[in-house]
Amino acid sequence: MSDLFSDAAKERLPQVAPLALRLRPQRLDDYVGQAQILGERSALRLAIEQDRVGSMILYGPPGTGKTTLARIVAHQTGAVFEELSAVSATVAQVRDVIARAREELGAQGRRTILFLDEIHRFNKAQQDALLPAVEEGVLTLIGATTENPYFEVNSALLSRAQIYELEPLSEDDLAIVARRGATELGIEVPPAIVELVARRSGGDARNALNILELAAQTAEAEEGQVSEEHIEDASRKRPLVYDKGGDAHYDFVSAFIKSMRGSDPDAAVYYLAAMLEGGEDARYVARRMIVLASEDVGNADPRALSVAVAAAHAVEHVGLPEAQLNLAQAAIYLARAPKSNAVILALREAQKDVREQGHLRPPDALRDTHYFGAKKLGRGKGYIYPHSDPRGFEVDHLPEELKGRRYYRPSGSGEEQGDDDGG
Repeated sequence: MSDLFSDAAKERLPQVAPLALRLRPQRLDDYVGQAQILGERSALRLAIEQDRVGSMILYGPPGTGKTTLARIVAHQTGAVFEELSAVSATVAQVRDVIARAREELGAQGRRTILFLDEIHRFNKAQQDALLPAVEEGVLTLIGATTENPYFEVNSALLSRAQIYELEPLSEDDLAIVARRGATELGIEVPPAIVELVARRSGGDARNALNILELAAQTAEAEEGQVSEEHIEDASRKRPLVYDKGGDAHYDFVSAFIKSMRGSDPDAAVYYLAAMLEGGEDARYVARRMIVLASEDVGNADPRALSVAVAAAHAVEHVGLPEAQLNLAQAAIYLARAPKSNAVILALREAQKDVREQGHLRPPDALRDTHYFGAKKLGRGKGYIYPHSDPRGFEVDHLPEELKGRRYYRPSGSGEEQGDDDGG
């Protein structure tokens, strides 16, 4: 009886399954996007077409086609296809797959492909259980992850797999997806509506089809055509592809810092907004701005450090959401400030000399004289007090071995313009 119900469910599933599932491509020719890895004559495309796919990890945001690509491989290959989700799979299940793969290879000469969804969720023990089979070629691994595999997958497994990064779909690609969705739904969708769906999808094909399907259902209930209002309503909450503990954290922080360093206040504010909307720790953002104030602005505008520190204090004393204004003000100030990296260059050169030559003794003229007997040891002898004798400003105060060394070289930017660069 249960088999009858299962068969009936399978027959009805295409009618009730979400549009994104019904339209999942089965052939490589129907796959949309990712031309950077699947273009004509590309290594991966040829490997799939010639059924010689090696172990790989597909890495990219949701809705970029990772699972679809793995299933296309399954459809086009002569290998046995096994599928596990790292969310629920156990070490025992992994070992069962490996055992079946060995048996299939030995008895039938057929290789096995294991598709492991969300591979970043596998712990070290689970990855270690998989490693020998991948290393020996007992099975071919296709892992899918939204997290940077270089952060989440152990190096031994990474070294045996090719990494392919999938990118968010372009609006042109998403327009193709939307038009296919409209055909499947049997509705007329004007080009302007297709373009709106593409813009509102956030690079995510699944999201594009979900928006279109929901908009079509709303329009049908109202006995009308799909309109811009229906699309806007269906896409009211845009997807935020941001994991503050993962890859997006590093990418957005990096872009934020580089935008301020490059004097681009518009980009700096955008990346700040993206981080805060994604739940990034505002205190972390403030700390990065304090570092940048000295590293990339420095004495070209000494007030930059005060502004950054003030923003950090505001985060602590005012809190979010109000402190977002303080962070934005500081980010714009830092972006617009004149730039100089003279501080960090000076520090690095001085650190290099300390590491290579040790802690060289200061000249006797500069050594401590506060204790009894210091003068008998020659401490302070020859010291020229600058406030009494201007010649004290011309003295080289470095240790004897480093006399004449220049660490600080003013950039000529902002308030460093008038400084003496030492010739």
